[in-house]
Amino acid sequence: MADNAILVEDLRKNFGEVVALSGVDFAVPQGTILGLLGPNGAGKTTAVRILTTILRRDGGRAEVLGVDVGRDPQRVREQIGLAGQYAAVDENLTGDENLRLVGLLSHLPDRVVRRRSTELLAQFDLTDAAHRPVRTYSGGMRRRLDLAAALVHRPPVLFLDEPTTGLDPRSRTDLWEVISRLVAAGTTVLLTTQYLEEADRLADDIVVIDHGEVIAAGTAAELKANFGGGIVEVDLGDPARAERARAVLARQCACEVEADGHTVMVKVDNGPRAAVEVVRTLDAESLTPESLIVREPTLDDVFLSLTGHAAEEPAGDGAEAAERRSGRGAA
Repeated sequence: MADNAILVEDLRKNFGEVVALSGVDFAVPQGTILGLLGPNGAGKTTAVRILTTILRRDGGRAEVLGVDVGRDPQRVREQIGLAGQYAAVDENLTGDENLRLVGLLSHLPDRVVRRRSTELLAQFDLTDAAHRPVRTYSGGMRRRLDLAAALVHRPPVLFLDEPTTGLDPRSRTDLWEVISRLVAAGTTVLLTTQYLEEADRLADDIVVIDHGEVIAAGTAAELKANFGGGIVEVDLGDPARAERARAVLARQCACEVEADGHTVMVKVDNGPRAAVEVVRTLDAESLTPESLIVREPTLDDVFLSLTGHAAEEPAGDGAEAAERRSGRGAA
């Protein structure tokens, strides 16, 4: 088994009376991607900020490449890269100038900085825009430049805090390919995301946190298997009929039933056989479906089952909101 590039044990952090992290544990083997999932306010960004030395922990253990993040933060910073939810680049500088500035701030020799800028601009398909001001870049180009800036000093560990938020599907896919190539070359990545397709596509392992605690962990396949069975998804055409169907199925089926708009989702152990029973039950109540499908569970289903709401729904107040109120930065 590979050595762990990131190790977290019993990690705790409070903001006043708000418990942001309450004994979180996870590890990331070298050369792998860990997907850290959770609703808004769950504490995932707080965990990233502790591991990247931006925040101090209140208790527990946090190490990057065997170095304690609290005892030797400078040594940790020298070995990590960080790209957040918003591209932290200077719009008035060119792409090349942004990368050279980061290199100089990292105390790299000028010849190394020039070479790394050229390499990274090519790697992230930004060579043609290298000498244009960043204010002329698209959102996807800015995000790629931000990730390139995090890699100027060749960090072996990379933290990506919701790196594809707000990107169009094509730009998101392009960034996924870049991340996959980095990991194939040996980089370790901790990725927080609300796009569960992203975690399913990229992550070797997944940790789900909610209210500052780990509530599930494993590979995407393991989490789906633990969900069990499958999903019968029935479209009733309008919310009132869907609610009637939910009530009937919940009363007559020994299974979990949820209504979302005009669709009812029934969690079952035997998909095809259960679908027949669902149709019979609805037919007896004169509720004819407009469509019905039987499918395998997705990470979205797992997330909804674990947390009670979809990944991209606002979760109200929480760790990141408390952090903002405390004046320690935005989520």
